[in-house]
Amino acid sequence: MNSFIGIDNGSTGTIGVITPFDNFFWKTPIKIEQNYTKKKDNISRIDVIKLEYLLQVFENPFALVERPLTGSKYAKSVNRALRALEATICTLEALEIGYDYIDSKEWQKELLPSGLKDNTQLKKASRDIGTRMFPKHKELIVKHGDADGLLIAEYARRKFNVTPTSVNDTL
Repeated sequence: MNSFIGIDNGSTGTIGVITPFDNFFWKTPIKIEQNYTKKKDNISRIDVIKLEYLLQVFENPFALVERPLTGSKYAKSVNRALRALEATICTLEALEIGYDYIDSKEWQKELLPSGLKDNTQLKKASRDIGTRMFPKHKELIVKHGDADGLLIAEYARRKFNVTPTSVNDTL
């Protein structure tokens, strides 16, 4: 695998890509439209055309997608996250990009300091570590508030970056 894609799931998430030669970071592309229920409201949806455009150029990609929050206590957020996940997975499948799911705690344990107690501390640590590791994306990381998509891609690179020699050695 040459390109590692990290997807912080949801319409407010981010996408990071790490290749052997460069790294990329974007807010997840979305579109706002009228809700499909009777109540007058807007919803944000993943813009799958823009997402496909962003991801189609990477050589031999693999994606890690952060598993969405679940639980009836957060029903409205869960529904939005699952809708975003479905659109993202459909795009990855259309592009024939292999993927797997990851829980936030797994990549955070590897890349963030231990002992962080709440979401505010996790976001600050993600922002601080992300701007140190990927300084060219500092402006977007600070504006967005975290570097989760990039850090998920970095976790994937560390976990799955197998050299051709070691692959041959295991065959």
